[in-house]
Amino acid sequence: MTVAGFVHTISALDLSRRKASEVYWQSLAAFNVFRLLSVIALLVGGFFFVSQSFVSSRNLPWFLMVAALYSLLALLFALGIAWRKPLFDIQLAIHVTVDVAFIVSVMYLMGGIKSGLGLLLLPYLAAAGLIAHGRMTLFHASIATIVLLAEETHRVWAEGSADYDFTTVALLCVACFAVAWLAHRLARYAQESQKLAEQRRVDLAKLDRLNQRILEDVSDGVLVVDDKGRIRQSNPQAGRLLGRHSFTDTRLDTLLPALSGELENWRMDKQRQPALVSVAHKLLRPRFVALSSGFGGAVLIYLEDMDRLRRESQQIKLAALGRLTANLAHEIRNPLSAISHAAQILGEESRDPLIDKLTRIIGDNTRRLERMVKDVLELNRRDRVQMTELALGEWLSHFLDEFTQVERIAVALPLTCSPNAVVRFDPGHLHQVLWNLVRNGWRYCRKGEGSLALRVQRQDDFWFLDIWNDGPPVPADAQSQLFEPFFTTDAKGTGLGLYIAREICQANAAQIEYLEPPGGGVCFRITFGMNDGQKIR
Repeated sequence: MTVAGFVHTISALDLSRRKASEVYWQSLAAFNVFRLLSVIALLVGGFFFVSQSFVSSRNLPWFLMVAALYSLLALLFALGIAWRKPLFDIQLAIHVTVDVAFIVSVMYLMGGIKSGLGLLLLPYLAAAGLIAHGRMTLFHASIATIVLLAEETHRVWAEGSADYDFTTVALLCVACFAVAWLAHRLARYAQESQKLAEQRRVDLAKLDRLNQRILEDVSDGVLVVDDKGRIRQSNPQAGRLLGRHSFTDTRLDTLLPALSGELENWRMDKQRQPALVSVAHKLLRPRFVALSSGFGGAVLIYLEDMDRLRRESQQIKLAALGRLTANLAHEIRNPLSAISHAAQILGEESRDPLIDKLTRIIGDNTRRLERMVKDVLELNRRDRVQMTELALGEWLSHFLDEFTQVERIAVALPLTCSPNAVVRFDPGHLHQVLWNLVRNGWRYCRKGEGSLALRVQRQDDFWFLDIWNDGPPVPADAQSQLFEPFFTTDAKGTGLGLYIAREICQANAAQIEYLEPPGGGVCFRITFGMNDGQKIR
């Protein structure tokens, strides 16, 4: 167990003890209220039944004095309970002793054991045993037994009467011990039940946290929809897929009419396979699971990102192809270098224009093949990641200075970035991805002031970087294939640039996507830390 875990356990135990102690004091306060009500009941009874010799006129002043003293002590007990002084066990022992003395005194004033008031001891002892959770119950019964025997002995000795009834007193004493033992057993049983309930509560809380963590980390979007079509719960992945932050009490037919229609069709025929749903340029496959009857007809909706499934399938297919292409790239590079070198020598020695043209064609294509081989080799080195913390503002400033100098760009490239933007990324990988994106952006933009700009902002708890240019947007039919390997609209391109950029971003726990800005142009967005929880600090 770690130090933090040990401290957490100690804190939990201390909190549990404080809660248990507070329950003891609250029970003692309720017992004190019962004590005051008992005094009031006896006083009312004493005055109401005085003509019926409930208490004799000669003993009435003594009865009132004992009741007043008992009431005063009950008020003092209330102060002690409020101040929590003295300790709980000491206060309870004092309370029970005073209770026994009061009841036996009233019993003495009303004729002794024959008055029947001795039975009042039983609920007091039972209540004290339950309040103390079974502790000191036999001690309280012993006090009651001693006081009862002392009262009967004193009455016989003081009155000099032979009319004594120690048998009834003994039976009452046995009843006191029986009630005390029963209260002890009931208190122990209640305590064990309380511990079991507390353990179940902790287990349920842990299970709830586990389920919540599973929902947060699951790759599919999850929605809980009640029988009236309202979304009651969702996980973060559903928010990312649907482009919303909160779904609480949102109607499904208002937010996603197509998904709501598929849900209604599924409610009528649960064997029916739901159709794919297009949401925010994403193709989602819904899956419906009916919850138990205790949830009132609620349905659990899983939303699978078909683009992600397609990418994962493609990753599996390309894994073997990657190993093959890496070997082929090594084997191609040597003869390719020989061809390029031979064409260069042939072009230097030839004076024939036709041969010069052919050697240029050979040179252009060998360089294109060399670039493709280099891209393939870079692709197979994408997993060698050394992620470090980067202050994006400073890092991007140096990058743009280097880029404008190497590419000989005369105009300034605007950069908007918060000084607090810090992300984790491999610097070499980020340099490679941005160089490709910024160079492509400059190639297709209008090459004027502000035609290419970089903006760093935040979305939810993550930083993202937009590379925007004012060039023509990507055709709609080509957007779904932008990040596919070997797809290109440029006759001289290799079709691996964006694919490699996506693979590198995924290796660095980031995400790259193509956006259509409202004002026109082209925008590629890199969202940092989407796969490893790098939140804004």
